[in-house]
Amino acid sequence: MRYFADRQRYHVFEKRSHGRLDAMRKRRKSVSGEDRLIARYFKPLAKHPGAFALMDDAAAIVPPAGCDLVLTVDGIVGGVHFFPDDPADLVAKKALRVNLSDLAAKGARPLGFLLTLALPKGTRDAWLGRFAAGLGADARRYDCSLLGGDTVRTRGPVTISIAAFGAVPRGQMVRRAGARAGDRVLVTGTIGDAALGLLIRGDAGQGKRWRLDRRAQEQLTMRYLLPRPRNAVADAVRAHASAAMDVSDGLAGDLAKLCKASGVSAEIEVARVPLSRAARSALARQPALIATILTGGDDYELLVTVPPRKAAALRKAAAAAGVAVADIGRLVAGKGAARFLGAGGKPLALRRLSYSHF
Repeated sequence: MRYFADRQRYHVFEKRSHGRLDAMRKRRKSVSGEDRLIARYFKPLAKHPGAFALMDDAAAIVPPAGCDLVLTVDGIVGGVHFFPDDPADLVAKKALRVNLSDLAAKGARPLGFLLTLALPKGTRDAWLGRFAAGLGADARRYDCSLLGGDTVRTRGPVTISIAAFGAVPRGQMVRRAGARAGDRVLVTGTIGDAALGLLIRGDAGQGKRWRLDRRAQEQLTMRYLLPRPRNAVADAVRAHASAAMDVSDGLAGDLAKLCKASGVSAEIEVARVPLSRAARSALARQPALIATILTGGDDYELLVTVPPRKAAALRKAAAAAGVAVADIGRLVAGKGAARFLGAGGKPLALRRLSYSHF
């Protein structure tokens, strides 16, 4: 890709010295715009020795001894997963964290990631600088180094795709399949905040109609902007869960996927689904929001099924890691969609189970 954000600087150099400008142009002929972009913004993030300082066509990593390699990929698109004016550093962190969330659900430790970045014409240096800074901060925070990738031009919106790699002890990756009737259904954190935050992000007056103060509105919006991957409990999930996945498209829909993979159904008590104080306040003002909370997605919490005898151990391990876990129901025999039971045990009617791109 050709990306010259410093064209205006040419005129300054030209006024000072035609000779210096000619020399600079000669150097530019030997180095592409894409190479300069990578060297400036992304080479500093490639700390892993197997990334070869982004000077090769591929990277090489060796899983820890006795471990399997776990691979996942997720992409986010401007206008679909984030607003065009969302802060670039938060966009970068979201792109990485949605992949880290998948690794956490598999009980895997992050090893590194590949980045594909599609940029529209006119992308500014300032945006790229903030994007790289945010990506680098999370790469350090989660010990997950950039290994390589690609940068391309697009006529569409900014598009970011990340492929992340993790490691688990051999044969111990936690799958969606494996849950059994009688297992308890647990979730980390709180559900529905991001979906409500998206509504506020798209309509500034929405929070006021729910009579939320500024702090509550900001909390919900931030949950949409910046997921909280639960990698701190990956070991506990691997040790105790019969099945697990992260909640990305909505609790109801993702639970349905897990149940289908395991050949079971579920009964969930809606009153036990963990909600933040802000979400409870909004729900009190608009009870119909319960459907959005259960199906809206972008939670990036972990949905875990656990044999009853192991539930207490998982909750204890999660608490030690600073992560709240709630028991919201049980798995039952059957192959139908999970039932969400409201007041008096009456099933809740949901028009859709989750967000879908298609």
